[in-house]
Amino acid sequence: MIDIASRRVVGYAIADHLRSELVSAALGNAVAARNPAPGVIFHADRGCQYTSTGFAALASGYAVTPSHGRTGQCWDNALSESFFASIKGELLDLQAWPTREATRRAIVEYIAWYNGTRLHSTLGHRSLAEFEETSKIKKVA
Repeated sequence: MIDIASRRVVGYAIADHLRSELVSAALGNAVAARNPAPGVIFHADRGCQYTSTGFAALASGYAVTPSHGRTGQCWDNALSESFFASIKGELLDLQAWPTREATRRAIVEYIAWYNGTRLHSTLGHRSLAEFEETSKIKKVA
């Protein structure tokens, strides 16, 4: 889950499946990390995980408003697509991963680096952490 204003990864979950429990865990982590105001919009593609009744109920319980892109329009979800291109090109595709645990650890470390250190051209060549610290974006908890 990515904050659209700062591009920070604010919630994630890692599993060896793509069931709705995975995105539900990521949403729960994002809500715990950011404590968003009621009605905050969560945008995703039309994957069955995001359009499931279970995910919709969870989002409603968090007062999160789901939004879905148009079918077949990857640019509707450009921030997420960009992040996944980055993690694949800068980490996952660079080597073979011997175990799921090694991969999980590397992903967690990458996200910490991505949020705290990696410079982003769209943010004036600042890190996400620096951008949030110095911007006028209303910070939530």
